[in-house]
Amino acid sequence: MGCETLSFLDAYSGYHQIKMKEPDQLMTSFITTFGMYCYVTMPFGLQNTGATYQRCMLHVFREHIGSTVEAYVDDLVVKSKRQGDLIQVLKIAFGCLRANNIKLNPKKFVFSIPRGMLLGYIVVDDS
Repeated sequence: MGCETLSFLDAYSGYHQIKMKEPDQLMTSFITTFGMYCYVTMPFGLQNTGATYQRCMLHVFREHIGSTVEAYVDDLVVKSKRQGDLIQVLKIAFGCLRANNIKLNPKKFVFSIPRGMLLGYIVVDDS
């Protein structure tokens, strides 16, 4: 059964929100003329950055992936089967994000549309 509405959300700076374990921070250290520094959050360019963030999103939305939420790295699609379910489904999605301290980019929100653009493709739920 298809969904009447889709809502598109975007995580703010995606994987930069994932804190690194302290021993792993030392592995990202670098020296400048101002001193020695290391990353405390996951930096761009590490080998498994994308996969790690995707696993994080799968953990955040556990039982909702596939039914009411689809996640591809920092892009999220919240699906509601009926227009009347939209608010409840969004409350669940925002609750999951809040519980895991994931911040979103409100400039890229799109709510309650029948189809939308994700990663350059038009997404329509015809399932």
